[in-house]
Amino acid sequence: MDIPEPTVGASGQQIKDDLAEKCQKLFQDFLEEFQNSDGDVKYLREAEELIRPERNTLLVSFADLEQFNQELATTIQEEYYRVYPFLCRAVRSFARDHGNMIPANKEFYLAIQDLPSRHKIRELTTARVGALVRISGQVVRTHPVHPELVSGTFLCLDCQTVVKDVEQQFKYTQPNICRNPVCSNRRRFMLDTNKSRFVDFQKVRIQETQAELPRGSIPRSLEVILRAEAVETAQAGDKCDFTGTLIVVPDVSQLSSPGSRSETSSRVAGSEGYENEGVRGLRALGVRDLSYKLAFLACYVAPTNPRFGGKELRDEEQTAESIKNQMSVKEWEKVFEMSQDKNLYHNLCTSLFPTIHGNDEVKRGILLMLFGGVPKTTMEKTSLRGDINVCIVGDPSTAKSQFLKHVEEFSPRAVYTSGKASSAAGLTAAVVRDEESHEFVIEAGALMLADNGVCCIDEFDKMDLKDQVAIHEAMEQQTISITKAGVKATLNARTSILAAANPVGGRYDRSKSLKQNVNLSAPIMSRFDLFFILVDDCNEVTDYAIARRIVDLHSRIEESVERLYTLDEIRRYLLFARQFKPKISKESEDFIVEQYKRLRQRDGSGVTKSAWRITVRQLESMIRLSESMARMHCCDEVQPKHVKEAFRLLNKSIIRVETPDVNLDHEEVEPEEEEAAAVQHGVNGNDGDVPNGVGGEAHGINGHAENGVSGSAAQPSLRLSFTEYRRISNLVVLHLRQAEEEEDESTLKKSGLINWYLKEIESEIDSEEELVNKKKIIEKVIHRLVHYDHILIELTQSGLKGSTEAAEAETGEDPFLVVNPNYTLED
Repeated sequence: MDIPEPTVGASGQQIKDDLAEKCQKLFQDFLEEFQNSDGDVKYLREAEELIRPERNTLLVSFADLEQFNQELATTIQEEYYRVYPFLCRAVRSFARDHGNMIPANKEFYLAIQDLPSRHKIRELTTARVGALVRISGQVVRTHPVHPELVSGTFLCLDCQTVVKDVEQQFKYTQPNICRNPVCSNRRRFMLDTNKSRFVDFQKVRIQETQAELPRGSIPRSLEVILRAEAVETAQAGDKCDFTGTLIVVPDVSQLSSPGSRSETSSRVAGSEGYENEGVRGLRALGVRDLSYKLAFLACYVAPTNPRFGGKELRDEEQTAESIKNQMSVKEWEKVFEMSQDKNLYHNLCTSLFPTIHGNDEVKRGILLMLFGGVPKTTMEKTSLRGDINVCIVGDPSTAKSQFLKHVEEFSPRAVYTSGKASSAAGLTAAVVRDEESHEFVIEAGALMLADNGVCCIDEFDKMDLKDQVAIHEAMEQQTISITKAGVKATLNARTSILAAANPVGGRYDRSKSLKQNVNLSAPIMSRFDLFFILVDDCNEVTDYAIARRIVDLHSRIEESVERLYTLDEIRRYLLFARQFKPKISKESEDFIVEQYKRLRQRDGSGVTKSAWRITVRQLESMIRLSESMARMHCCDEVQPKHVKEAFRLLNKSIIRVETPDVNLDHEEVEPEEEEAAAVQHGVNGNDGDVPNGVGGEAHGINGHAENGVSGSAAQPSLRLSFTEYRRISNLVVLHLRQAEEEEDESTLKKSGLINWYLKEIESEIDSEEELVNKKKIIEKVIHRLVHYDHILIELTQSGLKGSTEAAEAETGEDPFLVVNPNYTLED
């Protein structure tokens, strides 16, 4: 089996490769002679840089090679793997000629950029093995950097002969036979590490991007091998272009798989020393290198160019000037024209979501999220996030997922994931064991892959609680910390989160607060900057408009979509506008503080308390939204008008949670109709029925105190504001529970309860008419508590009352009232 390789003579002399040597000579001529537009030798400066100890790779443009010698360029492209060592030798001699004091044993490498064509991972077949290609993909896993043995120096353990420069090909290769003609040792060699050459080596795994994926296919992945200066240039989540060649390597994980141990003896010996079976294929002979896999050996890594279909949204190194230089004159004129548009805010919203009717506030919120605020770092190196998180809560069929899908398709670095199908590790990062080296590596999850982009999470409310907790850190600190299996790391997750959730029970219940409607914990809710609530109301005008829009869309898809700006134009504008870092002006500062105080005071008044707590996070949200507005208009300073719009959006997102008034007269009306009919806020009588120490004035949810005196003459005491109704019911429940504990039967009766309540508020009743009014209200409230809310239960002497006898109870008997044992008081 151990036949010497065909390219090596019997004496160990290598046979010459004429083509490769010719390539080496031509390539050295190219390095020496190729001049740039100024007439200087282009690669001379780079070669002099190679003196520095950390540099060892010369970067050459393929376009220059084609310009210099087309034949050389074609040969390098087709026979890259064969000629690469010779090209590196040319680089070494070029660097030695022009750089003084270069150590004799220093190795040099070549990296080629600007390859014209680009391939997808699916297009890599065995036909491309050894040729120079460029592929693009998203990095999903990076391994630690290791030293790799390039050429080994071995010591023969039998005769102490030193065998130099044994080429290593992706696996540990010993010399075939000792160089000493007398010694015939083939097995016993020892590696001399001091005289061998090593190079940095890193493996990364890349995967097809979502955009390239054919429908219904699983993303293919490929191992990429990086060497020398290319290591650590790609991080998990980056979309990169890799230039290099496809290679075939032995599949080591197959070799070490259990259950197929190699038979080292050439025959399987029988019990008496006889061979009891013949040769069964090569595996029985110990030849196990029959399983190979494709890998990609990359010499150069570059982030996917924003001009070349990859559209990397946010690159830290870019400036407004560099982005302008990347655009053609026509594109730049369009961007300038958009920045001068007086109606830009509205036009961007309609162009971004042309197929969704209405929901303007949500569109505005998502648009501001795409522009984002300005991230800052304090002197203590604490980072303040600039990304805006948005949550959409709504009834079924209110285009929530549509918004998410639109953003995912539009934003260059967006990840779409569903809450129920995602685990905590899948969202943040997983620590997995590598098949070959058996060490732990980090595999990026959705939030890491969406770094500097948007992570869309659908069905947010259906996530398990333990998985939701994983997002806490990513949403505020914008990092992901992992301490698992000996791996301790903090990873970046600078991402905006766009979440969609359904209310508890499917539909939004207006009589309950936002917190009770959404199955989310308080910490997560406070981390969202904007909360949008989409309620599916019946309204003839909007229903007609929506129906027309949908039918229009189905009947003629192309013509019905009206876009003022194309998506590419908006992307370009976004990229340019995001380079602005607006500062907050003095008057804007005062205005923000003023508005925040207003929100806090209204929150403290106790009426909107259960809707959403106003915390300092909401103040930061206002600042971020203001900066985003300034960015959108390409301003360097945040003006009060930007703050005004930010405050309006924030206010809208908090205040949509209005509870309807309780209609005490029409109890036979269905609750849904009641909601539609609910218009007024505040009490329709005077607000004199508020006892001392409870609530003060009745504030409507929109923050204005509404006395509602108008209409008291026409329809006295028809409605109660929801807060007023809740306050009376809480009073009644507390009183009844107290009476039950004291076993005071007289106050447990309905009449006793009414008398007690009127006595409680007697100081506020001035006239007999008011007394009648109050009596009527408390009777209706008790009736509603019994028959609609089922908070109270009526008892007679014979036991529980049937619902058919309810009317009889009111006229004839005076029933006992007890609180439903399952009822819990809300704050």
